[in-house]
Amino acid sequence: MDKKNKDLVSIIRGTSVNSNFTKSIHFDQRLYKQDILCSQVHALMLEKLDILNEEERKILIDGLNIIKEEIELGEFVWKDQYEDIHMNIESRLNEIVGSLSGKLHTGRSRNEQIATDTRMYVKDAIQEIRELIFNLQVSLIDISQANFSIIIPGYTHLQRAQPVTLGHHFLAYFHMLERDYERFQRAYLSSDVLILGSGALAGNSFEIDRQFLAKKLGFSKISQNSLDAVSDRDFILDFVYASMACMLHLSKLSEELILWSSSEFSFVSIGDEFTTGSSMMPQKRNPDFAELIRGKSGRVIGSLVSIATTLKALPLSYNRDLQEDKEPLFDSFDTLRDSLQVMTGILKSLTFHDSRIKQVTNESFMIATDLADYLVKKGMPFREAYAKVSLELKNLMSTKKSFNDLKLEDFKKISELFENDVLDMTIEDVVNSRNSIGGTSFSSVSRSIKEAKILLNKKKSF
Repeated sequence: MDKKNKDLVSIIRGTSVNSNFTKSIHFDQRLYKQDILCSQVHALMLEKLDILNEEERKILIDGLNIIKEEIELGEFVWKDQYEDIHMNIESRLNEIVGSLSGKLHTGRSRNEQIATDTRMYVKDAIQEIRELIFNLQVSLIDISQANFSIIIPGYTHLQRAQPVTLGHHFLAYFHMLERDYERFQRAYLSSDVLILGSGALAGNSFEIDRQFLAKKLGFSKISQNSLDAVSDRDFILDFVYASMACMLHLSKLSEELILWSSSEFSFVSIGDEFTTGSSMMPQKRNPDFAELIRGKSGRVIGSLVSIATTLKALPLSYNRDLQEDKEPLFDSFDTLRDSLQVMTGILKSLTFHDSRIKQVTNESFMIATDLADYLVKKGMPFREAYAKVSLELKNLMSTKKSFNDLKLEDFKKISELFENDVLDMTIEDVVNSRNSIGGTSFSSVSRSIKEAKILLNKKKSF
């Protein structure tokens, strides 16, 4: 390290013997693209202010491009003594272009620089996450359409409740993910604010054209209060919250696939590339990938708590606590990105066991509600019909009879109002009677699939 750079670091750091405690370069180096672009646009601004001439601006931008290439080729040497992404790049720029590099920090603070870099990173991350959510939604529609006619037990309290179509079940996750997509859209809006020009906290004494900076860096809005701008991390809170909600949905889906692939259910098999064998029991295939998605949801929940706790009770404006915002942010992004990719692969690998599903559906008494509804249509109050059906079905179920085994005399034990037409009732009839908007009937699910495809086609045009 040359003397000038040593002096600069000592001035910024102070004389603490525990200066390693303050370093962030081991995680904030992933902001290099955003930091370099931010510096290049700042050089353009300094040229507009006649602080740089055209030749100096070109030298600085070219030097920053050299640094970017070195980083991407793995040739850049990250040095702990420079503490963070900004000082590492500034130091290397000094080695390349000399003392001219010192002009680049004119009119800006690291407080606004790191916040701008992070906003740009979050915007890029959201674009990637939204694309992965889109891909997973496509897979859910494909499953719903390919297995359109399969009827499965619908559950409440993990007890067989009423029959639903397989398509209806997986479309439920499509709509969960749609809410996630919308949450990330809102997180994008909160990130899409330029704060350059805010200085360390009080604004800027140079006549910086913030509209110019916003346009060059791709921001649609400009911050209106410098104190708020340099300390605002709500956009990270929004991103991590959206990530947490999406991971909760992936965890729910993972849990169902884990249950359904167990021998107790045997509704589905997960492809071998997404399961692992047991080290001791050769007959087992474990749904480890789905279990890891389920487990990793805890990481993102923890990240949300970490960010919220860091932001709690911070006085205005910038505080070094805010350095702790990035690791939870980066970990949330990495975890969600990987989980979305893996879940899309899992869904594409599924094989449904139609015969087993049909067996379970037929042997259960999920038509109980419809038997009560039958009596209601004959004039019996629902509560009375419910009680009669509930009492007699307990007796019938103890005999191990299925619905298909019942005779008219069995129904007569419930009520004399039952007639021969009850014997014509099928599980398909029960499903198709739920034909309201959002219901599970074949026609309703068909409409839902068409509407979901329209929704996805609209996203393609964005």
